[in-house]
Amino acid sequence: MSERGAAPERQPGGLRGSIGVPGIVFLVVASAAPLTAIGGALPVMLAIGNGAGTPTAYLAVAVVLLLFSVGYAAMSRHVTDTGAFFAYVTKGLGRAPGLGAAGLALLTYTAIQAGIYGLAATTLQGLVVQYGGPDLPWWLWAAVLVAVVGLLGYRNIDLGAKVLGVLLVLEIGIVAVLSVAILLRGGPEGASLTAFEPATFTSGSPGIALTFAIASFIGFEATAIYGEEAKDPKRTVPIATYVAVVLIGVFYAFASWSIVVAVGPSQVQAVAGEHIADLVIGVVSEQYLGSFGNHVLPVLLFTSLFAALLAFHNAVARYCYALGRVGALPHVLSRTHHRHRSPHNGSVAQTVTAALVLAVFALAGADPVVQLFTWMSGLATVSVLVLMLLACAAVLAFFARTGVDRRAWNTKIAPALGGLGLLGVLVAVLSNFTTLIDGSTTLALVLLASVVVAFGAGAAAAARPPRPSEEDTAPATTAVP
Repeated sequence: MSERGAAPERQPGGLRGSIGVPGIVFLVVASAAPLTAIGGALPVMLAIGNGAGTPTAYLAVAVVLLLFSVGYAAMSRHVTDTGAFFAYVTKGLGRAPGLGAAGLALLTYTAIQAGIYGLAATTLQGLVVQYGGPDLPWWLWAAVLVAVVGLLGYRNIDLGAKVLGVLLVLEIGIVAVLSVAILLRGGPEGASLTAFEPATFTSGSPGIALTFAIASFIGFEATAIYGEEAKDPKRTVPIATYVAVVLIGVFYAFASWSIVVAVGPSQVQAVAGEHIADLVIGVVSEQYLGSFGNHVLPVLLFTSLFAALLAFHNAVARYCYALGRVGALPHVLSRTHHRHRSPHNGSVAQTVTAALVLAVFALAGADPVVQLFTWMSGLATVSVLVLMLLACAAVLAFFARTGVDRRAWNTKIAPALGGLGLLGVLVAVLSNFTTLIDGSTTLALVLLASVVVAFGAGAAAAARPPRPSEEDTAPATTAVP
């Protein structure tokens, strides 16, 4: 790709959309699935991580990602491409590392989406049975979800953003209501700030807490993925990046702190260990919201998962589009719908891929939560950390080589500090990886090896001659209904 950018801001026949800062932030936060993190991951962090120090883990990760975002946002002014990390790494480190990063991105989003399909299908299955419906297999509900997500992903991004916006407001609203109710009534030990003390954070296993915290930010690069569909990408992407990181970090820290207050800092680890499955959506919600919470929270947990599925589907579809137009994947994936201007072929490809992954787990008789969700989440966490480290290196290399931005903080200091922070989190994740996936050392090695294979396969695609970049040739459109 040329030095002027990975792709133009607009080309006839290319992607089209009019999403602004709120729409992009919705897509990023939807990927984080706030209620899923608070209702599902938080009890595990409290039980086997650092207990009451969990809220600080979210803040620590947010600080690291904010440092990373400084260079990421600075580079977004020079790269507007739906391939995001792939385009950034290509711009900074070259075609082979860039395509390796693309391989990691596809692995990350495919893995996390497959895992969420397992959890969402199980949640939907439980809701249907709870309200008198038939007890059908989880994989049947997963198939229904794949079809609905595929249909929405096929259309223009504006529609997906609107759907996510409504779902996101509802789930953030209910978590906020629960948190406020807890703080108004007070917990057994009062509104203690013990959770934010350094000694509390370093107790127990903070590495596990950091692992789950960074997993809560997967989908972070979506601010740049949708750059070509934004109203003003050079302004929208940087603002959306900062807003998304701050919003996610503060929201998670506040919500997790309120749960610690609800149970009590001194006993939250023990109680979470006894109620990992129903600490928030059960024990705490019943105490502070009554029967209303027990009926509403499970429904909003499902909508939270659905929103994440749609966000990750959109991300993979756009990666396929970006890789198709540079020749790393079949060129047909670079075609956009004649009316929606969406990467519809990439969307179809992702729908088929998700269905195949789910079919493998279903045929193997795997548990959709204990195995599918847990294994894929662990794999995605490691993969995205390596991906962000590559992007960090690319930012440093790009500005050092081109000199197009002389601001030391934006192009050197902050990206370097962010990279060191990400490296520290990666070390913590790897040291706790077997615990994270609740599997054997052999399984851990197989999953980690897949990260290496994904990067290698992507880098190997660099041997193919590149197609002309979209700066020179706009992708074709297809006249399909």
